[in-house]
Amino acid sequence: MTTDPDWTRAATWLARHDADPALEVLGLPTSSASISPSEAWRTPAAVRGVLARFSTFDGERGIDLEELPVRDLGDLDLARLPTAEALTAIDAAVAGLATDPVHVFLGGDNVVTAPIVAAHPAAPIERFGVLTFDAHHDVRAYDEVPSNGAPIRWLLDHGLPGDQVVQIGIHGHANGAGYRRYCDEQGIRVVTVAEVERRGIEVVVDEALDDLAARTDAVHVDLDIDVLDRSFVPGCPGARPGGLTPRQLTAAAHRCGAHPAVRSLDLVEVDAAADVAELTVMNLAAVFLAVATGVATRR
Repeated sequence: MTTDPDWTRAATWLARHDADPALEVLGLPTSSASISPSEAWRTPAAVRGVLARFSTFDGERGIDLEELPVRDLGDLDLARLPTAEALTAIDAAVAGLATDPVHVFLGGDNVVTAPIVAAHPAAPIERFGVLTFDAHHDVRAYDEVPSNGAPIRWLLDHGLPGDQVVQIGIHGHANGAGYRRYCDEQGIRVVTVAEVERRGIEVVVDEALDDLAARTDAVHVDLDIDVLDRSFVPGCPGARPGGLTPRQLTAAAHRCGAHPAVRSLDLVEVDAAADVAELTVMNLAAVFLAVATGVATRR
């Protein structure tokens, strides 16, 4: 690709490794916990590659990410590890992170949400709020080790209060009735795609973030890309028709990045090996950049 001094590539920005970052990025290339066969471990590298096709300048919001200090911490070596060992490695890495930067974790499958929240130094698990964007509740039963369909249940089993979880984008015909009953019993707030359409994504997200911020010490945001309509994300094994649009999700991601209570976010459930014309990976990259533009407004 040619170099243009007036068109800075997002990949160049991410590779700067600034000394005092406001945003840190860590890749968590896991797929051993996936219920559906997946090569999601390939996705962090694919996202970094496709960022070369995006500019740092958000022309809609007038924000240039060149002004946001960033550090890419690379990837943990997880791809060949069994799930239990991968979770232990993530736990140790997250616990050792600095508390000041906002952290974005590039997955990988959705199991990574569990150790991120459990180990993050911003707050103990019982004082975290969790906001998910997901087609699914992620409260499947599990044995000793959770699957990518169980991180929320695992967190509740390990001390996260259910009423400190809000789930946005839940689809029709993507969850069992028993799992919805479990969510209701635990006090999880469920926002369906239909409610998002009625009330607007900005209203729903702002309400959820403000509510969680008022009752917790820190908020983690789980951005499961299969919350998007299947037509936009062919590389998401769990995506179904009837999901959110990319513009809805990027608007939500920007607001999450901007909210001071949000200390960490994960972007998960993309299988780069199953993608078509890089459509899914590019949507994930757009969501990541929307988060970053939100973080930039905090400064």
